[in-house]
Amino acid sequence: MKQTKVTPLDLRHKLALELWRLRENNIREEHPLRQLFWECTLRCNLHCRHCGSDCKVKMEQQDMPKEDFMRVLDSVAAKTDPHKVFVVVTGGEPLMRDDLEECCAEIYRKGFPWGMVCNGLYLTRQRFDGLLRAGLHSITISMDGLEEDHNWMRGHKDSFARVSEAIDMLVGTKDIVWDIVTCVNRRNYAHLDEIKEFLIGKGVTRWRLFSVFPMGRAAKDPEMLLSNEEFRGMFEFIKRTRLEGRIRADYGCEGFLGNYEGEVRNRFFSCQAGITVGSVMADGSIAACASIRSDYNQGNIYNGDDFMEVWEQKYHPYRNREWMRKGDCETCKYWRYCRGNGMHLRTEDGSLLFCHLKKLSN
Repeated sequence: MKQTKVTPLDLRHKLALELWRLRENNIREEHPLRQLFWECTLRCNLHCRHCGSDCKVKMEQQDMPKEDFMRVLDSVAAKTDPHKVFVVVTGGEPLMRDDLEECCAEIYRKGFPWGMVCNGLYLTRQRFDGLLRAGLHSITISMDGLEEDHNWMRGHKDSFARVSEAIDMLVGTKDIVWDIVTCVNRRNYAHLDEIKEFLIGKGVTRWRLFSVFPMGRAAKDPEMLLSNEEFRGMFEFIKRTRLEGRIRADYGCEGFLGNYEGEVRNRFFSCQAGITVGSVMADGSIAACASIRSDYNQGNIYNGDDFMEVWEQKYHPYRNREWMRKGDCETCKYWRYCRGNGMHLRTEDGSLLFCHLKKLSN
């Protein structure tokens, strides 16, 4: 298969990316909070091979009490329109909380639309109906292959069956937005067409694919990390699937992709961590994207920090990323579009763990 060259950028991409860059400069200056992650628990009912946070069934870190996060929402609502801030409930696995429906109903009563990220194992009909009554707007379910590959990835013999049942519930539900997300790895890469046909046959219309970055458990697992050829092949698969028009396939939000920009997702790359995206972690840390595991926290609600004061007065490492111009980024001619890749790919000392463009170019 002939694969797209990612460098140099063609004229069409240069013009489009320049317009996008100007737009992003304005958003960076204004930094309106538009998405707020709540890491409501670090407990999980699976043992996934690629987990970035190394969650377990039992954690030393207790679940954040509902009342503590509600005070954060009060802080947000005092400074901005809650209807414009989408709360994403994540974990761990949110359904490990017995009071999840109660928590989410209170989020909704305060005027915030909300959605959740879920592995599907505990998404019974009863709990799903309870979440809908609590105002569920969107949900993402993970499916990392067909039965054997998915269960291998998730470490649970019943995981695929529960995901399949969850998809059936979602297909039959109106008025919420939902998608299936797949972590592409060396084991399921050869079966992407089979996964696609399974999802289409189930009635899935939105499918998001992403690749593993070397963090958490995945950092030491060679089966998780695609070869350069497989990495490029994944993007060719997404392009081909999008052209077919039978299911909307998108690459995840991370990574500048050169000439693949605009071809494999509906928007160009920009890391919104700390610009339009904030988070409150299970230990009270005030952070940005919940995928960031290096310590770029800006405060902590248990140290008396007010979330919106922190949002308005801090987050400088996120909004001016010139400090990230080192290593491969120092002389890269595409810095103006990439700005150092996603913050979740930076180590504690600021080193870049993974460059999408470099992997595509090799």
